[in-house]
Amino acid sequence: MDSGGDSRLIEGAGAEQQSGAPGRFEVVLINPYELGRQPFALAEPAAWLKRDGFEVRCIDLSLQQLDPAVLAGAQLVALYVGMHTATRIAVEALPRIRALAPLAHLCVYGLYAPMNQDLLRGLGVKTILGGEFEPALAGLARRLRAGEDCDTQAGPVVNLARINFLTPERSGLPELARYAHLLMPDGGKKQLGFIEASRGCKHLCRHCPVVPVYQGKFRIVPVPVVMADIAQQVEAGAAHISFGDPDFFNGSTHAMKVLAAMHAKFPGLSFDATIKIQHIIAHADLLPALKAAGCLFITAAVESVDAQVLQHLAKNHTPADFERALQLCRDAGIAMAPTFVPFTPWTSLESYLDLLRTLLRLRLVEAVPPIQLCIRLLVPEGSWLLRLPGFGEMIEAFDPKLLGYPWRHADARVDRLQQALQTLAAQGDRDGLPRSEIFAQMWGLAHDALGLQAPLLTAADFGVPVAHLSEPWYCCAEPTEQQLQSF
Repeated sequence: MDSGGDSRLIEGAGAEQQSGAPGRFEVVLINPYELGRQPFALAEPAAWLKRDGFEVRCIDLSLQQLDPAVLAGAQLVALYVGMHTATRIAVEALPRIRALAPLAHLCVYGLYAPMNQDLLRGLGVKTILGGEFEPALAGLARRLRAGEDCDTQAGPVVNLARINFLTPERSGLPELARYAHLLMPDGGKKQLGFIEASRGCKHLCRHCPVVPVYQGKFRIVPVPVVMADIAQQVEAGAAHISFGDPDFFNGSTHAMKVLAAMHAKFPGLSFDATIKIQHIIAHADLLPALKAAGCLFITAAVESVDAQVLQHLAKNHTPADFERALQLCRDAGIAMAPTFVPFTPWTSLESYLDLLRTLLRLRLVEAVPPIQLCIRLLVPEGSWLLRLPGFGEMIEAFDPKLLGYPWRHADARVDRLQQALQTLAAQGDRDGLPRSEIFAQMWGLAHDALGLQAPLLTAADFGVPVAHLSEPWYCCAEPTEQQLQSF
């Protein structure tokens, strides 16, 4: 990280006068971490606040440091926590923020805000917002500007009402070129743009952090707003768009309208999206159109190749469905980037080895970041896993440092293997090792844990390299020392 990126003021000439509000009122929006992507969830509320005449500064801790000069004049500081890792960074950063902006009202918003509200309020946060947070955030700023006492939150923590989205205001964020990019199989790379065309999800997977907040609802961003956001990112250099929707096919008709408009205006633009396995199968007829519109790969939350685990997580697909969806994507000329939660209380050493064998059999090693093969099930406050009969007996008391309920596997060898794999994946990433080489070492460790001799692997076993983002897709990792140095 560095402090070289400027947190530029969003200009709102004349807006103070238009709003009828006297004086200067500064809002600082902070993004702790979002997979190396330029955050929609700072740019969208910035547009709302600018419309109301506020002076807004944005700080992205993935690229910038907390700037005392920026925070000193803030009357409202709002942190976005859309991920577990981001929330842990926010918790560590809050004491520093309070020291730099002692008079500012503190707000935390995003998926992980409601489920951690007790902890956050204990750290001095006055307002917690989840769901469609923009109206409440803008309303809070207006009340503070008017001198009202906002120490006690008046409105609801979660708002799921439909809102009128504005074109995101990205000018106050670090330039797009500083964020993650797309790595091509031929060694080339493309500048990445990040778009949200919808929020929430209509599915109820038990381990998903979207579920406790949205509870089966999703909200679309209108096509004109999406297109305006795409256009401004293309102008900033984006050659590939990564759609950050929890599931791009929650509203397949809306998704296809977005793609038709995007491809018509920017025919050379490629993209990727996250789509649920059952949606890939149900909308297989749309896959050729996705390919024609520039889809390079689909991220799919497979999570496990163990039928029992999939039932516990309420994924609504089977291992056979996964393989069918994979073939459908391949038939359409689209790569699949499956994600996994391989370590759960129900994982065995044998079932983990079966996962590795499946990836080899399906020639998917090159499509899976090694970090995906050592993810441990996270159980945050409010998780619908807590509703699963008998699950409470598997977990320990809530740990505010972990921001979740710890659990230990009944077979200590499973936990030891997970720790060893995580260390290996992190070291391999630091050393810049190819995915196949890290996988081969994981293959050996998994066999060692069972006292087995690992069969030799050849290059043909791994499959072909696929396009992928320079920042691996995962959200349940320990914050790094580099991330913590940003404050």
